[in-house]
Amino acid sequence: MASITGSVEIEVRRPRRGVVVGVLLVVWVAAYFVLRGIDTLVLGGQETTALHRWLTEHRDDVGQGNVLFDAIRIAVDHFVVLLQNLISQPSFDRPVPAIGWLGVVAISAYCAWAFGNWKVAVLTAAGLGFVGLQGLWQESMDTLSLTIAAVLLSLLVAIPLGIWAGLSDRAFKVATLVLDLMQTLPTFVYLAPLTLFFAIGPAAATIATLIYAAPPAVRLTAHAIRSVPPESVEAARSLGSTRGQTLTKVLLPMSRSTVVVGINQTIMAALSMVTVAALIDAPGLGQTVLKALQTLDVGVAFNAGLAIVVIAIVLDRVTTAAGDRPWRTANRRRRILLAGGAVGVLVAIWFSRTYVWAAEFPSQVNIGSRIAVIASDVTDWVQNVFGGFTYGVRDAVTNGLLNPLEALLTGSPWWLVTVVVVALAFVLGGWRGAVPAAVCLGLLVATGVWHDSMVTLASTLLATVVVVAAGLALGVWAGRNRRVDTWIRPVLDAGQTMPPFVYLVPFLALFGTSRFTAIAAAVVFAVPVTTKIVADGIKAVPVATVEAANSVGSSSWQVISKVQLPVARRAITLAVNQGLIYVLSMVVVGGLVGAGALGYDVAAGFAQSELYGKGLAAGLAIVLLGVMLDRITQAAARRTQNFQGRGDMR
Repeated sequence: MASITGSVEIEVRRPRRGVVVGVLLVVWVAAYFVLRGIDTLVLGGQETTALHRWLTEHRDDVGQGNVLFDAIRIAVDHFVVLLQNLISQPSFDRPVPAIGWLGVVAISAYCAWAFGNWKVAVLTAAGLGFVGLQGLWQESMDTLSLTIAAVLLSLLVAIPLGIWAGLSDRAFKVATLVLDLMQTLPTFVYLAPLTLFFAIGPAAATIATLIYAAPPAVRLTAHAIRSVPPESVEAARSLGSTRGQTLTKVLLPMSRSTVVVGINQTIMAALSMVTVAALIDAPGLGQTVLKALQTLDVGVAFNAGLAIVVIAIVLDRVTTAAGDRPWRTANRRRRILLAGGAVGVLVAIWFSRTYVWAAEFPSQVNIGSRIAVIASDVTDWVQNVFGGFTYGVRDAVTNGLLNPLEALLTGSPWWLVTVVVVALAFVLGGWRGAVPAAVCLGLLVATGVWHDSMVTLASTLLATVVVVAAGLALGVWAGRNRRVDTWIRPVLDAGQTMPPFVYLVPFLALFGTSRFTAIAAAVVFAVPVTTKIVADGIKAVPVATVEAANSVGSSSWQVISKVQLPVARRAITLAVNQGLIYVLSMVVVGGLVGAGALGYDVAAGFAQSELYGKGLAAGLAIVLLGVMLDRITQAAARRTQNFQGRGDMR
């Protein structure tokens, strides 16, 4: 900013954003000590507002009696029941499923071999055998049934939408906006609204999983179609191919690998959601984990969580191998082997329908109870030996950081918090950050769960700070060292495939039921994605820029702090954005292990009919928090890019 006084030009420098943010925070803290306890909008655990009661009273008005919703619910229910009858539940006047465990293992291993390779076929057979030995065969098959149903329905919708978005610029823009919003929402928030339309049960769980799992397939299919070289498309058209022939003969075959990656992501998202959907009575392993968490039975939760991990690994490896497999017609030898394998599968299915030993998984060998006992013993040992340390860390962080931050957010008047957050959003992201923040905070007040929202926000912000610090350190390390990147990348990939429930179990053993448990689980849950984005950003810094810094004698720290981090600023901002969303998702799930607040409100809404409206409002509050945090960080990233652009121009 510059002004002219006479013939002398006086340049007034705009204060740095960090200074403005610091001043705002200091003013907020000072105002808190003066105004604390005023207009804090506290609502007790069993208390409800008029809006909550109205929602509870009219919960059946939306879906009940609606022909369309009833038809969808019945169709999805029948599809899920059909799959359960095939592989998990007694059916067709038989005390066992239509296909017993031997047939399921044979079919799964054969498909893994046909679409992948023999290694993943062995892994599949071993993985399914392991969950059977854990004594969780039926629960695992229920989970697999819901996952298969949701994935098939998701792909039925997502692949055509992805193709459409890949071929049409207008459809791509609309799809991007919708998918961005869908992928910022935690898993919890899909459950409550859908129970309004489809009632609590497997149908609502499957549809929620469908909606949650579809975005990766849509996005990656569109990306794959749009990434096909234009020369290939022009060559097909010059030979007289129609649009349909160009799509089926050129675009889809050349997009196959990326589309399979999208299917892989959809399967992983579906498995994650199916376990969380246990809150609305979805059958399977999620129910076992949920009941164990509610009774603080770490051993049983660990055993069931281990089964989820095994299934996730099997599904991930099979789809990854299918994506890596070259697209070519099988030679004669492979066709003969596939035909022989198919005969073997039919024989296994016949055995599983004829003999009890091949229909019901043998119960003589049950390692699940042993695993549960060992996990409980290890938990007791850890708590006895390290309890002083882990509980000390928990109490130190809770008393030193979490409680003061939570007190600032919950003890300040709601209008003061709103003004400060909107001002911070304006400083960081301009009007694009401030307007959504103002709208979301205003709606948060209307939901009646302002206090619980601030408790959730405090845990989210504290965990995000730790996630960003860890993600920056690991990401810079991996981005600058190829060997480190090679070693930790598979671990990070594996970390991203685990459902949120699984992360809670070990931290429940270490820290007991507390808000800190949810924060610790959220940190581990969010660090992989943050680290990968930062590492990719650091690796994208031009080599010439780094070499120029080295040539003038810069130290490693100077290269990192003065060159690589500033150039990778946009990637770091994106990492913060994703870290926030992942943390919010896990902190909400952590409501089941003592974190309380919005996650507990949602779970209580499903468990107690009189609190249904409050749970629904809490779900809406989670959406609002997610949208607000996403819009602020997105606006900050866009503003950072603009500043970088101006800097580049200068």
